[in-house]
Amino acid sequence: MKKQKPLKIVLSVIAAFLALVLAFVGGFLIYASSTALNVQPTEEVGITGNVAAKVDASKPFTLLTWNIGYGALDAREDCYWDGGAGVVGESEQTVLENLTALKAKIGELNPDAFFLQEADVASKRSYYVDEYKAFQDAFNAEEYNSSFALNFKAGCVPLPLYNFTGKVEAGIASFSKYAVSEATRVQLPCPFSWPMSTVNLKRCLLVNRLPVEGSDKELVLINLHLEAYDNGEGKAKQLAMLMDFMKAEYEKGNFVVAGGDFNQTFSNTDYQQFPQITTWECPVIEAGNYPDFTFMMDSAVPTCRSLDKPYAGADPSPEAFQYWMLDGFIVSNNVKIERLETLDLGFQNTDHNPVVMQMNIEE
Repeated sequence: MKKQKPLKIVLSVIAAFLALVLAFVGGFLIYASSTALNVQPTEEVGITGNVAAKVDASKPFTLLTWNIGYGALDAREDCYWDGGAGVVGESEQTVLENLTALKAKIGELNPDAFFLQEADVASKRSYYVDEYKAFQDAFNAEEYNSSFALNFKAGCVPLPLYNFTGKVEAGIASFSKYAVSEATRVQLPCPFSWPMSTVNLKRCLLVNRLPVEGSDKELVLINLHLEAYDNGEGKAKQLAMLMDFMKAEYEKGNFVVAGGDFNQTFSNTDYQQFPQITTWECPVIEAGNYPDFTFMMDSAVPTCRSLDKPYAGADPSPEAFQYWMLDGFIVSNNVKIERLETLDLGFQNTDHNPVVMQMNIEE
């Protein structure tokens, strides 16, 4: 048998290695595509709960929004995606402890409705705890109606290389003490093309329609979590679609409220009080461009902190951490705002503070 020349052996090994790499990459892309979230422009989602009472326009209505950081981004954590090293929560026990604290605070505040963002239902990063169910159990069907919309579903997010993020299944959830006649997931523009779209969020609106007692009008509550990791074009397109949707509902005579994590700040907020110390510069929504709506953020307390390092035990000054106002509300002009407050909870159980708004519907 003839001996192969050394160069031929080396080339054969390289070719075999490249074939193996290509097979792995191709297999992963097939797997990622088959496990990614497939969406329609609009989809009705299920409503759980037995609450039948309609909204009473004569009473104040309290609404809360809170990005819960999938129960894992507490004060002890940093995050790879924001310049840190962390990928998953410290342990399943810490995730459960964070959820317990979050639920207790919402129970204490006792809002008429509340929005959650970054609620995992089956993710490696939160030890596969079903967080939506945890909130459903705490705010049971006799007290609150609830609905949920997926905005992130990936069989495996393959970064960081030292510890894959892995499987993610997460979304946004809305809870209401009043009847919800319809809950709809509305798909927002996605700035990522294939294959990046398979491992990125597909942002959406979760629209709840609440009938108003003695009226043919509805209180339309819109839960959202807008784009974070794009070049800015995605945010702009998503905002445009949101405002078109809100304007159409307002022109019908409905009372319209959108709330959540905008990943942007509002021009009427004193965001410049916090110096720019990160490479990510927060976009600003020009509130004056939308005269039919009021943009509400509390300038007194930041709603979000940077995740490049843990918060616990660190210098909390604005020179050490980046702070932002990212969470708030947009309301139509037929809704009167009585109170807006960001609660300073020291980012103990999530990297966001909750925002509470009390409003009145003006007939």
